[in-house]
Amino acid sequence: MTKLHVLLAQAPTVAPSGASGLMQMAPMVLLFGAMYFLLIAPQRKKQKAHEKMLTELKAGDEVVTAGGIYGTITSVKEDRFIIRIGDNSAKIEVGKGFISTVVKRADAV
Repeated sequence: MTKLHVLLAQAPTVAPSGASGLMQMAPMVLLFGAMYFLLIAPQRKKQKAHEKMLTELKAGDEVVTAGGIYGTITSVKEDRFIIRIGDNSAKIEVGKGFISTVVKRADAV
């Protein structure tokens, strides 16, 4: 074989066209879209609902903290709540983000 035949035999193949490259990326785009709608969107919706619940809390609401402590809000500060726990009127300060659920609203009494 001559050098020309060897060079032609080793010539690189033609690169895939743009449409073929797009078709290779389509499964990745679909996978990301599915992950967004199955994981990210519901989590953001839950986070917004929790933030709305925190803004609506006021004195007299019975709540549960993230640590599982039940108590009644006695006062609302800018970044935390003062919560009365137990019958002996012990009070604790809890960061706003650590309130997990509302047991009973003050106006629902």
